[in-house]
Amino acid sequence: MKALTFHGKQTIKYENALDPQIEHPTDVIVKVLLSAICGSDLHVYHERETGLDYGTVMGHEFVGEIVETGSEVKSFQIGDIVACPFSTNCGECFYCRIGLTARCTKGQLFGWVENGLGLHGGQAEYVRVPLADSSLLRLPENISLDEGLLLGDIFSTGYFCAEMAEINLNGTYAIVGCGPVGLLAILGAKELGAVKIYAIDAVTERLEITEKFGAIPINYQHENPVELIREATEERGADAVLEVVGSQSAGRLAFDLVRPGGIISTVGVHTEKYVAFSPVEAYNKNITYKIGRCPARYYMEKLLPIVQSKKYDLTAIISHRLPLAEGVRGYEIFDKKLENCVKVVLEP
Repeated sequence: MKALTFHGKQTIKYENALDPQIEHPTDVIVKVLLSAICGSDLHVYHERETGLDYGTVMGHEFVGEIVETGSEVKSFQIGDIVACPFSTNCGECFYCRIGLTARCTKGQLFGWVENGLGLHGGQAEYVRVPLADSSLLRLPENISLDEGLLLGDIFSTGYFCAEMAEINLNGTYAIVGCGPVGLLAILGAKELGAVKIYAIDAVTERLEITEKFGAIPINYQHENPVELIREATEERGADAVLEVVGSQSAGRLAFDLVRPGGIISTVGVHTEKYVAFSPVEAYNKNITYKIGRCPARYYMEKLLPIVQSKKYDLTAIISHRLPLAEGVRGYEIFDKKLENCVKVVLEP
């Protein structure tokens, strides 16, 4: 099969890869109908704290059609159209039972093979999905492939970030970073009742989408977000800050924005060794700091009715559609934010 594979820093290749095979009776093979490039793929792309094997098939956002099933798969059959979270889960361990599916004791991340061990990703013609019965979600007919693709990672992650922020009707909220997850975090916050949401970024096209989604855009290159939000809150600061970048500067800005007693909710993939503020600063401000990987499979089920309602146009964030064969160019476009890029979807 053809796939996008990792070969070192900023080196993705479109090349032949081994066809996936059923390895365990609970596996299925999925023919990929859509995949996407995610912001966390860029951590691998830039070789930030990664020991990924060369030749690893990239990507963890995909939807597709089941073309082969293992002998113990009970919930799915050949021909089913399915969405998948970015990691597998068993559905039975302690973490799965409490809804923290991202920490499943048997779970694996798609697109992560290290020292020969791991799971190839979905930026390919086919992908193997272990623990299929508990990992996959069959897409109802009124859910588009685009919506299923976003449900498996970034909408779930954005909503998770908003939920950790303990949104309420009267609060003031700030979102730091308006990439795909940040944009869908706005919709998550709105769904949870937020009315006053400030969206902070420097990319004009992304800020325009935040305004369409109902947020107040702030271009930090032209305005001081800390001053603006303090002026709007009697000098207190935001009740919660949703930080979706994963950098030191974004973490520091989140701390400066949040009011005493407020919440910082962080879902950006962090590769830094230290938090951007000290324990003394956190103590003196009485903040609550929440961070972690989204349990996407749990949220996929929870968010399915919202997506089915067509209440929000999730797919408005998709700016580019490219064939898989042009995926190398897709990484460059997404990484450098070329051509007003927000989200790149790859088609067969």
